Amino acid sequence: MILLQVVVGGLLLGAVYALFSSGLTLIWGMMNVVNFAHGDFVMLAMYVAFLGYTVLGLGPAWFIPLAAAVMFLFGLLVYFALIRHVSRGPMLAQILSTFGLALLLRYSAFWVFSANFVTLPDTLVGGNFAIGGLRLQASRLVAGATALLLTIGLDLLLTRTALGGRLLAVAEDRAAAQLVGIRPDRMQALAWGIGAASTGIAGGLIALFFYISPTVGESLALIAFVTVCLGGFGSVPGALLAGLAIGVIESLSAYLIGPVYQDVVVYALFVLVLWVRPQGLLGRA
Repeated sequence: MILLQVVVGGLLLGAVYALFSSGLTLIWGMMNVVNFAHGDFVMLAMYVAFLGYTVLGLGPAWFIPLAAAVMFLFGLLVYFALIRHVSRGPMLAQILSTFGLALLLRYSAFWVFSANFVTLPDTLVGGNFAIGGLRLQASRLVAGATALLLTIGLDLLLTRTALGGRLLAVAEDRAAAQLVGIRPDRMQALAWGIGAASTGIAGGLIALFFYISPTVGESLALIAFVTVCLGGFGSVPGALLAGLAIGVIESLSAYLIGPVYQDVVVYALFVLVLWVRPQGLLGRA
């Protein structure tokens, strides 16, 4: 029963990984741009959630949508102020610009919030659920279930709606999409907004049970890149599958071997899978 509880806990954590990683894979699929500041977007969203609670007195039902809205607007700002210009340049310019943005966000957070860790109260989504003999922390259950539904919703948006069709058309062939009346610049900006909003929701959910600090984005960025590479760049279902797998592998490794080795196991399996299938689980060759 304990092993089953560890697996379920890993699935809930993996669903949150999948949500903020889906934003990274969406941006890659649209523009072939890797956002090295993606983890720091999540960090910024966590601070927005924290300020929503401490300054405005908002609960999770309000500060999570607030974080999503703020990050959506921030994603648009980043696209129009930075990405639209460097995307026309060499790949090195794109890498250095987003890496520089990550450093700017991180050290701005140090300046504003200091290096101290902060947390939200456990009582925001308190208590435990007992389901079939399993005892699950309420905050993790809410975060995992919400993230899973939203990741599936994002995939449905891309594959079952007219807006998603326009986004995918631009990703497939920008020039052809423009010939049929689609405005690529607007669609790419929207992709950045949606991708940033996914980090906003994920950041608000993670803040319910995790510490908040200016450096938290570093570890989250590594998880996002591993998730996207393992699932396949540009594939939201791949990010979902990989996120769930990584969450379970982390939890089982921490339980069976020890928490200090969980990252070693995850990255070793990641390298092994890419050695066999370089395009990822659901990526195109």
